[in-house]
Amino acid sequence: MTRLLHIDSSIMGEKSLSRRLTAELVEKLRGDIPGLEVAYRDVAAVAPPILSSALFFARGAGAEPEDAALRAELATARTILEEFLAADIVVIGAPMYNFSIPTQLRGWIDHLVVPGKTFAYTADGLKGLVTGKRLIVVSTRGSLYAGNETLSAQDHQEAYLRTTFGNLGVADFAFVRAEGVGLGPAQKEEALASARRDIAALQAA
Repeated sequence: MTRLLHIDSSIMGEKSLSRRLTAELVEKLRGDIPGLEVAYRDVAAVAPPILSSALFFARGAGAEPEDAALRAELATARTILEEFLAADIVVIGAPMYNFSIPTQLRGWIDHLVVPGKTFAYTADGLKGLVTGKRLIVVSTRGSLYAGNETLSAQDHQEAYLRTTFGNLGVADFAFVRAEGVGLGPAQKEEALASARRDIAALQAA
C-alpha cells in the first residue's frame, strides 16, 4: 500500500490557490495509484506547537515531562514526525509569504528535523536518514521567480524546502508552480493553467 501525506499551510482558506491545487494533485494521484492511503494535516487550521526550548529538550529526554501542557505538545510533535516517516509521498502546499514559507509550515518542519530520526551527525558531516520518499511541493508566488536571475536570489521559499528536505535525505523532488498570481487576472489564470499542466504531467511512480 502506498501512503500519501497531504499538508496544507495557506492562511487564505477558500481563497487559497495552493489549497485548490494540492487538492487537485491528490485527486490525480488517487486515480493513478490504486488503494492510495491519504493522511491530511492542515497546519494553518491547527498550528503545530512552537519548538520552544522546553519542547526541544523534552524531545530528546528519556522520560515523559511532568508538565501536562508540555506532554501534549510532545505527543503532537511525535505524531507529526510519525506521519511524515510513514508516508511514501508527501504533498505540501507552500505559498510564498514574505519571500519564504508560512510560519505554520515552518513550525511543522521543525518537528521533522530530529537528530537520530531524520538526520545524523557523522565524521563526514550531516547525513540524511530519510530515503525512498517522494516530495511534491505546490508552490504559489505573487511574482515570477523561476529563471529570473534577479528575483531568484529573493526566493527563500523553494530554496529553503529543497535545502531542508535534501539534508534530511529526500532526493525525489517535484515542484508544481503557479507563479505571478499577483500580477493581474490574466497572469493568474495562466499560472493556474501552467500548474495544472504540471500536475497532469506528473508520473505516479
